[in-house]
Amino acid sequence: MAKEFAKAFYKSREWRKCRESYIAERRSIDGGMCEICHERLGYYVHHKVLLTPDNITDPMVALNHDLLEYACKPCHDREEGHFLDRGKEEKRFRFDEAGNPVPV
Repeated sequence: MAKEFAKAFYKSREWRKCRESYIAERRSIDGGMCEICHERLGYYVHHKVLLTPDNITDPMVALNHDLLEYACKPCHDREEGHFLDRGKEEKRFRFDEAGNPVPV
């Protein structure tokens, strides 16, 4: 889920158009495969540079195709550290080669 400061950005017309054009570009290149594992179809358009309150209004960061990647859900979740309690030092699980969660 988007951080509070980013919610308006992800609902904006500019982001929706950028996302749509990036997905179209990736589909024309390789059918829309995940740019990380190259095994599954992409699902999320991921920012390679973490968006912050300071850079989210900079189109050279937030809307730049060179700083985006199309990722399947398992790769995106692994990249973002989803499902982990970020307040704790130790991880509750990891992902195997197929992108499936494995308890640690």
